[in-house]
Amino acid sequence: MARLREIVRAGRTQVKGLLRDQRLISGIGDAYSDEILHAARLSPFKLADSLTDDQVAALHSAIVTVLGEAVAEARALAAERPEPHPRLRMRVHGRTGEACHACGDTIREVSFADSALQYCPTCQTGGRPLADRRLSRLLR
Repeated sequence: MARLREIVRAGRTQVKGLLRDQRLISGIGDAYSDEILHAARLSPFKLADSLTDDQVAALHSAIVTVLGEAVAEARALAAERPEPHPRLRMRVHGRTGEACHACGDTIREVSFADSALQYCPTCQTGGRPLADRRLSRLLR
């Protein structure tokens, strides 16, 4: 956890971007960064260097838990059938419009030119929907 604290404190970037930056933390992409942030109850747009020690601890725990569960699930599925399989246990990623398993709120999406992120407003942003930058540009 000390190394994660160093990484978080090193630069002024959003926590979603920090998790996806393979130079800082390798192996976490779009899908699992959404899942980790949901488990840690953090907004994807929160600045990483503003995380409290408790939030860094929650982020560390979420990384270990979410990736550990994913590896265990992949091993179990590979033993059953060797062909590629979809990620079955995603809680927010790819579930826009569905109910959050934790609170029942609707999973929302923020779209970018080349990607999108999914999150739960109640669990991650204090009930506030995040601005979808692609839609915001069209409304100007």
